[in-house]
Amino acid sequence: MTAVLSVQNATLRFDDRVIWQGLDFAIEPGEFIALIGANGSGKSMLLKSILRQQGLTSGSIEFLGKRSAAGSTKIGYIPQHRSTDSQLPLRVFDSVRLGLDGHRFGLPLSSKKTKQLVLGALEQVDALDLADKPIVELSGGETQRVRVAQAIISKPKLILADEPLSALDLNHQQIVSGLIADQAKKQGSAVLFVTHDLNPIADYVDRVLYLAQGRYEIGTTDEVMQSEVLSNLYGTEIDVVRNQGRIVVLGAHDHNHHDDEEWL
Repeated sequence: MTAVLSVQNATLRFDDRVIWQGLDFAIEPGEFIALIGANGSGKSMLLKSILRQQGLTSGSIEFLGKRSAAGSTKIGYIPQHRSTDSQLPLRVFDSVRLGLDGHRFGLPLSSKKTKQLVLGALEQVDALDLADKPIVELSGGETQRVRVAQAIISKPKLILADEPLSALDLNHQQIVSGLIADQAKKQGSAVLFVTHDLNPIADYVDRVLYLAQGRYEIGTTDEVMQSEVLSNLYGTEIDVVRNQGRIVVLGAHDHNHHDDEEWL
């Protein structure tokens, strides 16, 4: 079976600063991977490298056995939440349609089939009633539902979710993470889900990819989320505490030297 995504000996460096190096892993169809790491560890930059928006210093990334192509509708992307996004003069219907034809040059498609696909995607995330609502009027939870609809409308083979739970309360975190996992399962899509907190998605995660200090670990939650493993990764003592089913990492925040996660 061909891997959905294959990252081979990938390194990203800016001048003397190594963001990550020697990344080597594959994501299989239907797999849900949590991507975790401190601010500045290069989580978002990895997604941008997969999307061909950022070139690698060395190594390669293949999507479905081929060099990934920019603008592919086979990759669904849920970006980080930014307050400026809500100011876009778009209706929800038009925003979701961009996930279907926004990569094409010229005017977006307008047809009965397109309308059916857009409304179908909104229905799947329980947001059909928002179709004619301006983006600017949406709540945080509603905005993320719309982004999920935009990401799944083209029935992608891979969903890249860049901190889709940020700025959401616990209830909406559970709803949105459940939506992404449910839609991925229905479509057989793989998921690479960036998050600072593993707990809201713990039930869906097959493996964890943890980035820190230019290095990485990948494995099951139990394999990676261990004090010894993360201490080795950070090069200093890290405590992983399990309490009433929740996982808490103590000490990692002391090594978040960078506040530029928006671009990393």
